Amino acid sequence: MRWRKDFTSGKLTIEHVYLITSLPPGIASGTQLAAWIRGPWKIENLLHHVRDRTFREDDSKIHVGRLPHVRAGLRNLAISVHRQDGHINIAAVLRDTARHWNRPLTALGLTG
Repeated sequence: MRWRKDFTSGKLTIEHVYLITSLPPGIASGTQLAAWIRGPWKIENLLHHVRDRTFREDDSKIHVGRLPHVRAGLRNLAISVHRQDGHINIAAVLRDTARHWNRPLTALGLTG
């Protein structure tokens, strides 16, 4: 069972979730089952959510040729560089990077 709260309206909804597995009953613990269910969302939350919200990737008007893939790669590079530099809030560090453009280059070891 999942509980969700819409922060805009304050409405609380309950959703029943069923998991089908080929394992016999009692082999996998509840913790393992929960990890399997949540596993794919970790990637979504760490990368795609940042690309969608911070970079507004879904609103892009570029849909032709290889450019969308190139831009997605550059966004992934920017996110990865900032995460390796220890930053968690990518939106905040991008605002800071706009003021101090040489920080990502320093993090990559490209400047002294």
